[in-house]
Amino acid sequence: MRIIAFANQKGGVGKTTTVHNLGAALARMKRKVLLIDLDAQGSLTASCGFAPDDCRSLYEALEGKAHLNEIKIPVEGVQGLELVPAGIDLAQADLAFAARIGRENMLRKILNKVTEFDYVLLDCPPNLGLITLNALVAAKEIVIPVQAEYHALRGLELLQGTVAMVKDLNPTLSVLGIVVTFFDKRKTLNRDVFNELRKAFRELLFDVRIRDAVALAEAPSEGQDIFAYRPASAGTEDYERLAKEIEKRG
Repeated sequence: MRIIAFANQKGGVGKTTTVHNLGAALARMKRKVLLIDLDAQGSLTASCGFAPDDCRSLYEALEGKAHLNEIKIPVEGVQGLELVPAGIDLAQADLAFAARIGRENMLRKILNKVTEFDYVLLDCPPNLGLITLNALVAAKEIVIPVQAEYHALRGLELLQGTVAMVKDLNPTLSVLGIVVTFFDKRKTLNRDVFNELRKAFRELLFDVRIRDAVALAEAPSEGQDIFAYRPASAGTEDYERLAKEIEKRG
């Protein structure tokens, strides 16, 4: 079972879109996939067509009050894809678990009991708090989505520093790759930043670039992945390619 965290402390870089659509792409390849929403805003939960306030939350499992199997729910219309929802209660995690011994291992202990999936994809919040730390300790691999804009390089350096520190807690963690999102080849800025990323992180950069597309922005409002919302689109092509690259790198 591959546990992959999708992290970037900068918001709006396409983490949730990537986790949702990559999960759907892998499920279409007959893989069993568990999506875990780690963001108190519940964006992944909503993107999958569920109201966060109506779902049981990962927070219950972190508290030790529920098994993950009691919380996870199948994503409608996508065979082999399941979701662990998040709710606003996750926002209190840093304070609620501040005094707990081994608080950085809560998610890892939960996932140690999960064996029936090929992939577990962790959608991290846009910060480096306790929940993100738990994700990095639980994961074997990390994927970093970045926009092709000039703050991307600095953000990557900061995140790589965090990964290096987490290796004391999780020596097996490695950066699987960097995926560029919201890419528009017509924009000089996007092309220039991509070339800089390629120079600095050639071996880590995925070949596919997730193109900027209206359909990718619209699909979550319908509670659908891009394959259901717009089957013949750049988004479906890009996320199919990303899924194949991730399989190959594994």
